[in-house]
Amino acid sequence: MAPLSFAVKDAAITAGVALALGIFVAGFRTADHGVAGLQFDYQIIDVLVACIAIFIGRLGLNLSADLPLGAIGLGMAALLAGLFAPTPSTFLAVVFVGAGIMLILRGGWSLVRSTRGGATEIARGTDVVLGSLKHAFPWFGAALFVVALVLPFLPFADQKVMDLAILILTYVMLGWGLNIVVGLAGLLDLGYVAFYAVGAYAYALLATQHGLSFWICLPAAGIMAAFFGILLGFPVLRLRGDYLAIVTLGFGEIVRLVLLNWTDFTEGPAGIGGIPGATLFGHPFAETAPAGQTPFHEWVGIEFDGKHRLIFLYFLILILALITNFVTLRLRRLPVGRAWEALREDEIACRALGINPTNTKLTAFAIGAMFAGIAGSFFATKQRFISPESFVFIESAIILAIVVLGGMGSQLGVVLASILLIGLPEWFRDLGQYRMLAFGLAMVLIMVFRPRGLIAHRDPTVRLNPGGAGR
Repeated sequence: MAPLSFAVKDAAITAGVALALGIFVAGFRTADHGVAGLQFDYQIIDVLVACIAIFIGRLGLNLSADLPLGAIGLGMAALLAGLFAPTPSTFLAVVFVGAGIMLILRGGWSLVRSTRGGATEIARGTDVVLGSLKHAFPWFGAALFVVALVLPFLPFADQKVMDLAILILTYVMLGWGLNIVVGLAGLLDLGYVAFYAVGAYAYALLATQHGLSFWICLPAAGIMAAFFGILLGFPVLRLRGDYLAIVTLGFGEIVRLVLLNWTDFTEGPAGIGGIPGATLFGHPFAETAPAGQTPFHEWVGIEFDGKHRLIFLYFLILILALITNFVTLRLRRLPVGRAWEALREDEIACRALGINPTNTKLTAFAIGAMFAGIAGSFFATKQRFISPESFVFIESAIILAIVVLGGMGSQLGVVLASILLIGLPEWFRDLGQYRMLAFGLAMVLIMVFRPRGLIAHRDPTVRLNPGGAGR
């Protein structure tokens, strides 16, 4: 079959499948028409235009290998259509522009590779770029740290930006904690949110029923979560792979159902409210303070501003996240950290070398759970209300996606993945009903072009002969 006819047929089938699926997902929606009540609104034109974009994109990809000039031409047409042709929505115009740019790049790439010596030059240029990126990672991490330090004092750092930054840092800490279990020890944990919930409820119950302060409850929540991590670790000592994932998934659901149904202890679906906020040297961040206490703004002699509490919480979670990172990096250089990495590579070889897999797994579960419990305690003091609805399976899935997307075992990758996965849905909020579609598209593109994560490269923690040939 000729390449052109095959490409057209394949593109037509792809567009037809997209039409069959999209007509029911985006073709109809209910809208309130006042007196007439809820009625169907049809968006058939939107779906058809999207299918045309899919047809052009698929045809261009099919032609890029054998007919790169044809792919470039289709890309130019899609780009001009997105910029100047009337489309039903701004989102579809952005899709046409994005598809056009990608087709031009893909066609140009194939055109360069087809020239004499082009493939060699591309491979050499790729090695140079990857080598430069490898040396730039430490500087990039330092730049992110500086930005994190000055962010609350930048002019655009309003309440929305601060709330989003605190949320991203919370997931960075959770990602670094799960990175110990999944990225370093290679134990697939789908119930990590259970330790997050244990820490949050431990702080909420101790603070509301026994009047303990945040700074006493913070380590207590971490210890309680670590204890639950050991409890989970014992039954899964002999499991690995898919079986381990199923057991941890069940553990997460058990914890959520206990929180939901043990109403005498956890208040059940109603949740726990009135959780005390974190204080600084006993001074609360409020306009007025209980008897015997002085508010923070009166203690330092400044005007009260609600933003002070957000700035304090921001630096608090930043410090907690940095402690998590520091402890993880130090542990990786110790025998237990090297045992985690050895366990991830080959458990049978670990046993042959005398490494105790029981202790190795239990330490990974306990330390990873401890950081989740501390993050849960911070979550409770920030929200001042928690309920089982905050600790559903999708939270575990998001944290696991952060670890996998960032690159297994990569600390900087977890930061970048947290910014993308938590920040992108907020940045795409202006796209309305297409927000999650754009989010999913971004995820698919990242995993297609970076299947091993954003930062897949990682140097060994310890080299046997740093000055020898093995370096």
